[in-house]
Amino acid sequence: MRRTLALMLLPLLPLAGAAAPVQAPAAAQPGAQDAALLQFLDAAFDAQLALSPESQTHLGFKTNNDRLDDYTDAAATRARDLAEQQLKQMRARFKPDQLGESARVSFRLFEHEVERGRESFRFRKHRFPVSTNGSPAGDIPVLLINNHKVDNVADAQAYIARIRDTERVMREVTATMREQAAAGIVPNKVNFAPARADARKVITGAPFDTGADSTLLADFRKKAAALDAPAATKQKLIADATAALTGPFKRGYDLLFVALDEIEPKSKGNFGAWSLPDGAAYYADRLKSSTTTNLTADQIHDIGLRQVAAIRQEMEAIKKEVGFTGTLEQFFQQIRTDPKFKYPNTEAGREQYLTDARAIIASVMTAAPRYFRILPKAPLEVRAVEKWREGTASTAFYNPPSADGGRPGIYYVNLVDMNQTQKVQVAGISAHEGAPGHHFQIARQQELAGIPKFRKFGGYGAYMEGWGLYSERLADEMGIYKDPYDRFGMLSLQVWRAIRLVLDTGIHAKRWDRDQAIAYFKNNSSVSDTDIAREVDRYFNWPGQATSYMIGQLKIAELRQKAQKGLGTKFDIRDFHEAVLSQGALPLDVLEEQVNRYIATKRG
Repeated sequence: MRRTLALMLLPLLPLAGAAAPVQAPAAAQPGAQDAALLQFLDAAFDAQLALSPESQTHLGFKTNNDRLDDYTDAAATRARDLAEQQLKQMRARFKPDQLGESARVSFRLFEHEVERGRESFRFRKHRFPVSTNGSPAGDIPVLLINNHKVDNVADAQAYIARIRDTERVMREVTATMREQAAAGIVPNKVNFAPARADARKVITGAPFDTGADSTLLADFRKKAAALDAPAATKQKLIADATAALTGPFKRGYDLLFVALDEIEPKSKGNFGAWSLPDGAAYYADRLKSSTTTNLTADQIHDIGLRQVAAIRQEMEAIKKEVGFTGTLEQFFQQIRTDPKFKYPNTEAGREQYLTDARAIIASVMTAAPRYFRILPKAPLEVRAVEKWREGTASTAFYNPPSADGGRPGIYYVNLVDMNQTQKVQVAGISAHEGAPGHHFQIARQQELAGIPKFRKFGGYGAYMEGWGLYSERLADEMGIYKDPYDRFGMLSLQVWRAIRLVLDTGIHAKRWDRDQAIAYFKNNSSVSDTDIAREVDRYFNWPGQATSYMIGQLKIAELRQKAQKGLGTKFDIRDFHEAVLSQGALPLDVLEEQVNRYIATKRG
């Protein structure tokens, strides 16, 4: 999943907004206090949102849609200061013991977010703004093409203004890159070629050179053509967009290329967070945020080793079921290489993958009422990653719906090379990224009533990715996997996430190198070589994030077992899922309290 989603999680980013104090009416009664807190927190969210034009667009709003975000450190500092101010105001005006249950959770989560942001603030310059995980060179076109709505001439002019503003963003980002490099924070070698290549694709085609329109010009031309406006107005808009692309937009990309060329020779290899200044503390901070626990790197590493061993045993059973007589490693190789497990590496093969994924989503929707009390209202679409960002996009990820309901939830899959795409994994990936995974949790969360906006549009990796991973096994219960190979594909995804616990901690705490990480991955999974390399590079660039999936899944599975044991014949899977989903994303300790309340209530 999910660089795109990270743009949505404002509480997990530096909190942003204008510095005006948030007003809340005085109230004496608990119900009134709950309503007042909700009003306060929503006003706080709006203030935070006000400093992020890009996040406003992602949520479906048109406010400030002629600007891109401020990427300077001064902006991060202003955002931090606002968050601290809001926390102080909330504590002065509200007392948890005077609030209802859900409001107390909101109070506690807002405290948690600001305190986590405070602890993490000193590491804000440890994160690479340009890597194989993405960069503004890809993020800005994604924003314009997928999220920037053009319903009238003013919207089109705002689109052009953002094209021009790209030069300013690139100036700010490259200044940060140079500052990082001077402090010894240099991206790994694996980042430079893919980042440069993807950026080059954006400025390929007209008006940058001859041939067909570039991706952005083609998008703008299509949106301008659909306007209800005179032909002369449309022609002028296209001329202005062309001038903005060949002028400030192209200059911005050139600034990025110069910075990459300047910094690349300073990169000495591929190293984990341990190699950075204060790297051990930085990694510990990332683990705390990613898992919402206090687990150490050693503890997480050991959990990963145990889970890899356990899932391998499940894989051995599938291998025996299908009659394969070789070793498990040989079975992995057959899954990787046998043409019967491949789609044709053609546009028809890519379309067949999308057709199969859509059919899987449809089968989940048919079975879902037997497993869920409430389903999300937002529709879900399956799309291929755009050609120009295939080099740095993840294998698959989910984009949430817009707040106004105008954009559906989108499950994206990277189909850059169908020779590396496995049929056996289609169902499991669809369950995780689509339904009953991220869409059933994230879209549902955005539709919840009575919780503040920061909870509707925020989240916690361990909960969200844990739910996605839990959903892969849930899909088996729902009858989605039609044969042993589908179930093996699911297990290959499960062991993939167990491997992440081993590799993330191995890379960042135990000083594993890239070759060591790739070898361990290949020895314990059937994942394709391309996906393995892409994943390992992601772990190098995103310390801690890869640990969230299985730590979250293990907690959800543990809580389900607890509910089943505690409730016996009173256990209903629909009620358990409602207990997990009905308050949106939660830190794992708060989720456990939520499930404990559900068990106590059902027990009577």
